[in-house]
Amino acid sequence: MFYSYLEKWKKNRNFSKLKEKRFSYLFDKDTSGEYIVFDTETTGLNPKVDEILSIGAVKIKDNKILTSQTFEVYVKNSKEISSKSIQIHRIRPCDLQNAKNSKEAIEDFLKFIGSRPLIGYYLEFDVSMINKYIKPLFGITLPNKMIEVSEIYFEKTITLIPQGNIDLRFDTILQNCKVPNMGAHNAVNDAIMTAMIYLTLTKEKLK
Repeated sequence: MFYSYLEKWKKNRNFSKLKEKRFSYLFDKDTSGEYIVFDTETTGLNPKVDEILSIGAVKIKDNKILTSQTFEVYVKNSKEISSKSIQIHRIRPCDLQNAKNSKEAIEDFLKFIGSRPLIGYYLEFDVSMINKYIKPLFGITLPNKMIEVSEIYFEKTITLIPQGNIDLRFDTILQNCKVPNMGAHNAVNDAIMTAMIYLTLTKEKLK
């Protein structure tokens, strides 16, 4: 009870900092029955200094991945992309020629997710990257419920290897969940693979 009260207090405090009321829908109770799985590609792994290059997301409803309802946006960056990061996400400066500015891209993303729960792999990082943009713009951080697939995987695996070291690398989880590797490393593909992992791990009807 104390935990739920604390969460409610945090959400209300977050809402009180909202600069633009047109985004108040982010705090509404979700009745869609949908979940959003999302991923970001970035210039690096430090939310304080690095930037988002792309955001990919897909919806889940009734234990099905709605691949016809994917979200993808490329974001203009202010710094040079290092060759090391290009090797990881394959996003080159020429790929961002028609990218949206960060404010427009983030607003589009917020409209897509609404107040739905968010699912991800190491979601804390992706949320931190989104919050880096929305906090100075709109005064808030993402208020959505967060679901971390690596935690679900850990909880299910620890019962089988109670004293072992559990490999939480994405490729390992993919393999152990028998989810096909879609190959091309981009935000949308990563979101779809994460969605397949989530459905494999949960199986029972989403609540």
